[in-house]
Amino acid sequence: MSPWETRERGDFYYTRSKRKNGKVVREYIGGGILGELAARMDAEERERREREAASWREEKRNLEALVAPLEELHHAVEVLVRAALIASGYHRHNRGEWRKRRDRTQQQREE
Repeated sequence: MSPWETRERGDFYYTRSKRKNGKVVREYIGGGILGELAARMDAEERERREREAASWREEKRNLEALVAPLEELHHAVEVLVRAALIASGYHRHNRGEWRKRRDRTQQQREE
């Protein structure tokens, strides 16, 4: 629906759509110069919000590009640490903390 509407007698007038209590409500602004001014102000506000959203999207892409190599490094370090712990005789207890494996032969000698 266009913000410019026609009255029964043929005059144009400008309306805004706004959300109030979850419903879209049309707000009558006016016709003539007042309607034109409100339409321009609304268009400028819309363009400003679109520029701002585009700027945030660009910033997000830049940050994601910076984070990607760090995530790869983090994954590689995790693999190396896990391999070193396993080689040193550790295991993950119930997928949680790392624990040193008990040497069963030494434990049997002590008994």
